[in-house]
Amino acid sequence: MSKRVPDEKYKKSFSYRFFRWLRNESDPYLGQVETQIKEPYSIGEETLRERMSEKQMMIEEIYDTDNNRRILLFRKVYRVIAVIFCLMLFGLLIYNVSYLPPIGDPENPADNEVPRRYIESGLQETGAINIVSGMILDYRAFDTFGESNVLFIATVTVLILLRIDSGLKRKNPKKYENETNDRTYEPKNDPILQGAARTLVPVIFVWGLCVILNGHLSPGGGFSGGAIIGAGLILYLNAFGFKKTERFFVEKTYKIVSFIALTFYCLAKSYSFFTGANHLESHIPKGEPGAILSGGLIFPLDICVGFVVACTMYTFYCMFRKGDF
Repeated sequence: MSKRVPDEKYKKSFSYRFFRWLRNESDPYLGQVETQIKEPYSIGEETLRERMSEKQMMIEEIYDTDNNRRILLFRKVYRVIAVIFCLMLFGLLIYNVSYLPPIGDPENPADNEVPRRYIESGLQETGAINIVSGMILDYRAFDTFGESNVLFIATVTVLILLRIDSGLKRKNPKKYENETNDRTYEPKNDPILQGAARTLVPVIFVWGLCVILNGHLSPGGGFSGGAIIGAGLILYLNAFGFKKTERFFVEKTYKIVSFIALTFYCLAKSYSFFTGANHLESHIPKGEPGAILSGGLIFPLDICVGFVVACTMYTFYCMFRKGDF
């Protein structure tokens, strides 16, 4: 019968360490291997310059763009082909122009049944004295709706590309101090500019509204009236800054106005299209020609287009100026 080994002696034996390792109770390398924390790898400025110069020398030796025959031949061929292509394109354009009908010919495509229909039946079918407004907001209302959406999408794209993230402003306010303070590079409280703005801005707004509201009666409409109102907003902003302008026009204002205007336009002209196409009565009263409330849906649609154009112009200016409202 074997003699029992004391615990202290048994713990020093190989069998004790082996069975502990087998039962996954200990790691024989833990605490036995020397470990050191490595410093982060960094390249000195001189080393980086040497490597960049070596890379540039290698590129020059391999490609040698100034003396490489293939590259020189490609450049010459490219120039010749470019000249030939331009000459061919010019010749094709001149050849097609020669087949255009003579000016003033009554059989020209511009003088067909479509413009005749606009001129002869426009007042009766649209109720608008201004034939242009009747055409773009009744006969071709979906085209105008597409143009309004193009303006809206362009504004959203500019917002995405140029807007300064509010999180970046909070993290590093000094970096964006000039963008936040819109009067950094402009005269502060210029009495001449502000005096002119106080006089002109109300007149510009009233003029723009008149152009929009009379678009179905006289030359004008939503696009031109909206551009006038947008110019008035920009003038007021330049004179008094963002702090005062934000009392009545902020980013939320633009979103609400654009959403309501485009939604109304879409719903109104969808209804008009499905019920007011050729030889189908839309049941929308056109009013008395020449009255302010006439032209059917042309009057409210002009207002929608005007608001979208005015907001788009002002938003573009704000984004390109400092990346925010």
